[in-house]
Amino acid sequence: MEKIATIGLDIAKSVFQVHGVDAAGEVVVRKRLSRARVIPFFAKLPRCLVGIEACSNSHHWARELIALGHDVRLMPAQYAKPYVKRGKNDAADAEAICEAVSALWLKKTRKVPLQPRKFLDFCWYQVNFLENNISISGG
Repeated sequence: MEKIATIGLDIAKSVFQVHGVDAAGEVVVRKRLSRARVIPFFAKLPRCLVGIEACSNSHHWARELIALGHDVRLMPAQYAKPYVKRGKNDAADAEAICEAVSALWLKKTRKVPLQPRKFLDFCWYQVNFLENNISISGG
């Protein structure tokens, strides 16, 4: 398999569509994967840029792919919409996401932090301490 530089991943409830291109922009892979086959597929790939439309479970998948070493970018659906060339289907959406994430103007997409939970836990403890008038001495 040729070296994949960029992947567009369209997330659905049970089936995911992958569209991958090399550095020259030539299509290298177009696959339809079940939920169980997504992680094994990406585990075999070398590090690459992965674009995902922001949705309810995209942060989960972004963290999973970051743990595998990939550079993941989330983007609103409006960013990928201008790149859709044909009818609304998973393959067309994955291709549009792939093109949008590799566009030069799209450098301000959100990079997903690997450990966002630690900050949320800290905020929860801080609010809990303030509500219960608990103070922690600094000495």
